[in-house]
Amino acid sequence: MVKKRVLSDKLTLIYTTRFPSVKKRSSFHRYEVTIGIGGNMGDVLRRFNHLFFKLQKDKRVEVLQTAPILKNPPFGYLDQDDFLNSVIVLTTSMQPKRFLEFLMRLEKRFSRKRSFSNAPRTLDLDILFFDNRVIDTKSLKVPHPEWMKRESVIIPLSSMSR
Repeated sequence: MVKKRVLSDKLTLIYTTRFPSVKKRSSFHRYEVTIGIGGNMGDVLRRFNHLFFKLQKDKRVEVLQTAPILKNPPFGYLDQDDFLNSVIVLTTSMQPKRFLEFLMRLEKRFSRKRSFSNAPRTLDLDILFFDNRVIDTKSLKVPHPEWMKRESVIIPLSSMSR
């Protein structure tokens, strides 16, 4: 079941059985992490559902909450299909670098290819926040440096109940 709420001529919120969702119980993992998810190639809604199930089955993470999915136009490279984006809050006991490697392996499993900046993609996973930490390394910057400039993050985040 999919419901849609049009926000403007370019933005639509999509509600499915798993986006949004909230888990009632607390987690035994150490860190709370907020990730942004996105994609615009193939059946992205189905891919998001598969990602949700994959995360639910993985004992290294626990999904606490998901946001509605936002359909929005691309930025940067504009000659591509609209994106679907959402936000997932989860817990993990992995350290930030290891968690980033975990996300990159997930992207690869979902056929992510890195051709050029802002290119079309099957699945994009970004660490937005990692347990209120500030990280500034070559491979990882947290909070994500562009999060507050992107409707694709702000609108789903603002739709969450936490």
